[in-house]
Amino acid sequence: MSTPSGQMPRLAQSALLVDFYELTMMSAYYELGMEKKAAFEFYVRNMPSQRNFLVAAGLEQALDFLESLRFSAEDIAWLGETGKFKRSFLERLAQFRFTGEVFAMREGTVFFEEEPILRIEAPLPEAQFLESRLMNILHLQTLIASKAVRCRIAARNRHLVDFGLRRAHGAEAALFASRASYIAGFDATSNVQAGRMFGIPVSGTMAHSFVQAHERERDAFLAFAHCRHDDLTLLIDTYDIRRGAQRVVELNRVLEKEGIKIRSVRIDSGDLGEESRKVRKILDEGNCPNIGIFASSGVHENMIAQLLSNGAPIDGFGVGTAMTVSADLPALDCVYKLQEYAGTPRSKRSLYKKTLPGSRQVHRLYNDHGRIAMDTVTDVDDSAEGKLLLQRVMSGGRRLSASPSLQEIRKHCAKELTTLPDIYLNLSAYSRSPVKISHGLRTLAGEFEKLEH
Repeated sequence: MSTPSGQMPRLAQSALLVDFYELTMMSAYYELGMEKKAAFEFYVRNMPSQRNFLVAAGLEQALDFLESLRFSAEDIAWLGETGKFKRSFLERLAQFRFTGEVFAMREGTVFFEEEPILRIEAPLPEAQFLESRLMNILHLQTLIASKAVRCRIAARNRHLVDFGLRRAHGAEAALFASRASYIAGFDATSNVQAGRMFGIPVSGTMAHSFVQAHERERDAFLAFAHCRHDDLTLLIDTYDIRRGAQRVVELNRVLEKEGIKIRSVRIDSGDLGEESRKVRKILDEGNCPNIGIFASSGVHENMIAQLLSNGAPIDGFGVGTAMTVSADLPALDCVYKLQEYAGTPRSKRSLYKKTLPGSRQVHRLYNDHGRIAMDTVTDVDDSAEGKLLLQRVMSGGRRLSASPSLQEIRKHCAKELTTLPDIYLNLSAYSRSPVKISHGLRTLAGEFEKLEH
């Protein structure tokens, strides 16, 4: 049975999965007595030119991390062996727990640049220590969900399956990608462990090696059909695509008498548009109108959009590498920045990486048609029109409510897409974000510019 968020592998739960400087700063904060409340925010600094909007994802795993964060005796012993930390610091680590507050956007929410999707409020050493792993968790799932949702927009109502496991950047990345793509609207994954962990439907066809292992293609099709009666898809491009389609027509008559239905054929090479039209013609003329066509091989959102715009009769797509590594945009310009300490706003003033001071809130205003009209980023205590996007989800280091199911998160994401103006759903034209920085926040930032440091 799966859990709403899923249990991460043991390695990923280690408190030592952290950048070294988090520990050096943490030890210094303790030694200096700097333990008052701090506020850090995770956000994307600049909107990438390849995206009109982003999708927040990874919150459930972030909360899992915060609730379970502990230094084991082995962790502390190893840190002691490095000779880099005082005994008093190691003794504090033995008692370390996250005790703070978390404010966040719901997973599946669309957002734009300079909009915090998560805020941590906790004693400074705690909040600082979280930076590396929180960014690691939130960045990847947000990156992949934002890519996958473009595939869903392009595919319209076609079936989409995550095929990205084999080229994902490691096991955890593959699991996160499956989860994020499902939130974004994919229908299934080929990743069995993701299916087990997250309750995502699993799907798969057959490999060319299965066909090659038999003396004849026809024998391979029959053998597979007899072994896999349900959800049967036959791969027809191992040798000749059109001949493979013709064999499917011939075998369909035989298999129907045995009560076996061929759901679809899969094309995994060549010009997918041209080949799908030829295959569709063969299937229809062979009285097999109910057998669908599933396409894979280097598929990405722009290819899907072009294929369907040109009338390719494809009923589903397997999307692998392009989605699971976000090939056109492998990283977001995301940051985790100190916004407030000891009740005083803080900001970074370096020329090209300035930050706005103070804890912030995002207010979303909709037009009469239920579409996003404007987002206003304000100081957390300022008022503005619109729905508040950041809500308290954790207090005292504990969740305030039960985790939503992945299905609920997925439905929320689908609803969010209906609130986007059409210009943001265009995959090839890029539009300016509907984000406004409040007058109060700009004024505060201006005052900080004048301060001497």
